[in-house]
Amino acid sequence: MRFRHPDGSTVHLAYCTNVHPAESLDGVRAQLREYCEPVRRRLGRDRLGIGLWLARDAAHALAADPAALRGLRGELDRRGLEVVTLNGFPYQGFGAEEVKYRVYTPDWADPERLEYTASLARLLAGLLPDDVTDGTISTLPLAWRTAYDQARADTARAALVTLAGQLDTLEELTGRCLRIGLEPEPGCVVETTGDAIAPLTAVGHDRIGVCVDTCHLATSFEDPHTALDALAAAGVPVVKAQLSAALHAEHPALPGVRRALAAFAEPRFLHQTRTSTPNGALHGTDDLDQALAGDALPGSGPWRAHFHVPLHAAPAPPLASTMDVLKAALARLVGGPRPLTRHLEVETYTWQALPPALRPRARAQLTDGIAAELALARDLLTDLGLKELP
Repeated sequence: MRFRHPDGSTVHLAYCTNVHPAESLDGVRAQLREYCEPVRRRLGRDRLGIGLWLARDAAHALAADPAALRGLRGELDRRGLEVVTLNGFPYQGFGAEEVKYRVYTPDWADPERLEYTASLARLLAGLLPDDVTDGTISTLPLAWRTAYDQARADTARAALVTLAGQLDTLEELTGRCLRIGLEPEPGCVVETTGDAIAPLTAVGHDRIGVCVDTCHLATSFEDPHTALDALAAAGVPVVKAQLSAALHAEHPALPGVRRALAAFAEPRFLHQTRTSTPNGALHGTDDLDQALAGDALPGSGPWRAHFHVPLHAAPAPPLASTMDVLKAALARLVGGPRPLTRHLEVETYTWQALPPALRPRARAQLTDGIAAELALARDLLTDLGLKELP
């Protein structure tokens, strides 16, 4: 979906296909047929943006076969779909029964991460619509925090510098400007937007910036205006933003609240949980079940868990979502005289990880849910003065 910002620029809204992950190229094509095109039709749109996730094997298949890449681009066109952004955070296995810590490998100290991301950039250059010259890719925030020393930090920085140079060359060859955004996430080396400033300043290239995920922002109790102002002051670009909401518990010490939270503790994804003390100190656990175990996390203040809940369907009381943080971030991102980013992506990948009573039971229910999220995001954008384009 495209929107005209009051400054005349085009803002793109997509939804991320990691919600129905596929490892192979055939699986990607099935996503387009079974989900993406039906979502577009639900919305009554002639054109719908998708944030494509290409697992390692699918990316390798496309990179090795230019005809397959042209075929995928043609299929996108036939189905009324367009791609201006890729999710390059998960590498493979995102549909596994247990993902947890695996999603953080390979990290940016591993040559495979550079190879994979550079390949995604070349593929995106071939998938961009004819009238679009800018593409973006989100990626993991350097590494999970453990076993990350100065030597690995130096290797990661060198890899990002190398990637920036490759993106310069790619633009010279194709005319397509590709940028990469590190996506701050709780528990990682770059946990907050503030953590991103030093390593990105060290890279020193505007090809490499930040992908702001509003669920992660909320989980870490970051104020959107303060966070985005700090990035701007440091000259760190917001490459893209992922529109998502975290799980919020106002009174986590109450037995009923803990029982409600326990329904969201599940074995597939990591649900980092955080609380902020009155003096601003952040305390956390790597997963929700750890937070619920005894006194692992103080219960005197609100808890937030890294669980992407559907934007249009907040959990029932006594829980809530952090839609207020999303709205505040979106207002700062695109509600001003100029947009801080022009690529927005709804990323609720946890539909099948919701408590059983809340999960979609059929393909049509998931399609309806994704369409409802996009409709809500569309309304938020138009409320900020953006005009939806055909």
